[in-house]
Amino acid sequence: MTENFQVIAPADHNAIVKAAYLQRGFDTSEAEAAARFSEYATCHGIRTHNAIKALHLDHLFGSEAGGCVPGAEIEVVDNRFGASEVWNANKKLGQATAYAAMNRAIELAEQYGIGQVSVDNAFHYLWGGGYVMDAAKRGYIAYTNCTAALAEVVPYKGKFPTLGTNPHSWGFPTCEAIGFPIVIDWATSVVSMGRVQQFLREGSELPKGSAVDAKGNLTADPAKVEALIPFGEHKGYGLSLINEIVAGFIGGSLPTLRSREIPPGEKRTPTFYFKVIHPDALNSGIFAQNRNQAANVKAVIQDILGHGNENCLLPGQLEAGWAKKCHDAGGLLFSDAEIEALNLIATECGAVPLNT
Repeated sequence: MTENFQVIAPADHNAIVKAAYLQRGFDTSEAEAAARFSEYATCHGIRTHNAIKALHLDHLFGSEAGGCVPGAEIEVVDNRFGASEVWNANKKLGQATAYAAMNRAIELAEQYGIGQVSVDNAFHYLWGGGYVMDAAKRGYIAYTNCTAALAEVVPYKGKFPTLGTNPHSWGFPTCEAIGFPIVIDWATSVVSMGRVQQFLREGSELPKGSAVDAKGNLTADPAKVEALIPFGEHKGYGLSLINEIVAGFIGGSLPTLRSREIPPGEKRTPTFYFKVIHPDALNSGIFAQNRNQAANVKAVIQDILGHGNENCLLPGQLEAGWAKKCHDAGGLLFSDAEIEALNLIATECGAVPLNT
């Protein structure tokens, strides 16, 4: 299905997003973080986790449902490890929390070579790749995972969804070597629920073997999706399980309770985990052919893409290509369906609709 895209000025887009969050009670810094993140996702072609998705999540599970508290303050929990911090986000907006956590992990990595921040009582931060990409562009190796807002994925050979889509995101500072950061970012389901919503919005079918309907039968119709399937069978299941176990160590509770009604004394919030490594902390200095670290990384990538593999894509390459496309066009690129959805948001919050 071929789509036509229209060019929208980032300032016009951001004004709508900021106004929508302000109307819902978020403070200025939170609203600006949400707008900044939505712009960044759209600029890199991440249409599954743009402003439309972010505000939809907030409507379903966030400020209107008690899962996110506008203006909440982050508490740093005491611990005895210098390179580690543990936060209680108190249900603060996920994008603002994630930006702060990644920045703090970078500060710790500058001091210790490695830094990590784990976050309890969080609200969905959307596209994990955006945070590690930003850190990689600043020269760091970065990783994040989270537990998704809902348990929407059926375990391998299971029948009932008890896992989140539970993404993993790695970013590597390879701009000097190849012109853009390598970003390996994936949900552990065949497709994310954001992709299902995108396909529904655009009138497209899902890839085969990616979702089931209410009766547990495979379906390619996004309107009939009840749950998702892990990619790679037992491998995707295992990767999704990692997030749930890490969350369990941090403070996360039962996956099937997240964002749902809970018994007294239970928890229903996601958790985040961030790790940043300073490249110098990994540097042995023992590189072949007297290469330095940056030249060695470039040589490794060139070897992987050599030998007849020259047309293979690197993770992050499509996102870098979309960012260039936006740059060349002079703004953000949206489909007609996305513009219609954004203008509906603008009408609801009293912002100026996009002029196309």
